[in-house]
Amino acid sequence: MNYENILTSFQNGITIITINRPTKLNALNKATIKELHEAFKSANDDINTKVIIVTGSGEKAFVAGADISEFADYDSKKGKKLAKKGQELLFNFVENLSTPTIAAVNGFALGGGLELAMACHFRVASSNAKMGLPEVSLGVIPGYGGTQRLPQLIGKGRAMELIMTAGMIDANQALNYGLVNHVTTPEELLPQCEKIAGKIARNSSVAISAAIKAINANFKDGLDGFEVEISEFGDCFDTPDFTEGTTAFLQKRKADFLGR
Repeated sequence: MNYENILTSFQNGITIITINRPTKLNALNKATIKELHEAFKSANDDINTKVIIVTGSGEKAFVAGADISEFADYDSKKGKKLAKKGQELLFNFVENLSTPTIAAVNGFALGGGLELAMACHFRVASSNAKMGLPEVSLGVIPGYGGTQRLPQLIGKGRAMELIMTAGMIDANQALNYGLVNHVTTPEELLPQCEKIAGKIARNSSVAISAAIKAINANFKDGLDGFEVEISEFGDCFDTPDFTEGTTAFLQKRKADFLGR
């Protein structure tokens, strides 16, 4: 599929989605959010895609924020609709994908950009990355899940300070906070993500999908994460991947998972 604002590529079981609006520092507008939804859905539905990596074009920005010009004149009703639709279409959608998703954070990840990175299953940052949620400096708050996911990842106090000050943290501080898993050079960012993706791809995609669902359940109201884990654990026993995995272990060979 041809996109106007993003690029996609596939190799060795990895789909890379690149937000490609360099003149706007890859800012998220409505069209880009819609295209990202379509690209993530397509990759998630493709049995050959074992891992998704999302990044920004160039070295300056992963995503420098939302395209403010699109909503500067909105009222309360339109603002609520914007946040609700965006969360459903992209941010919550990405968080709940069954395919593992890595954010390769290059350069600025601000506002909606950091919210997109946080919606991914984990994050790897380049050494020049800067992250923050500066929305209060515009008289608004994060609306794409930032007030929820940031405290989950770095703790309430740190999240409160970062949001209230509208400040930015660098890659090393993000690593110290647990916001990102690894920091590497800009040149090694994608290779590092691909290396991790390769390790993931060798495992059972069915089991990984179940693990994602169980882990996410711990952060959702009305769900008992332990019960979800028990259910997903049990369901794994009825899959060909479980049969292959246990048989391979007993036969002292590498498993050849079918993804079923």
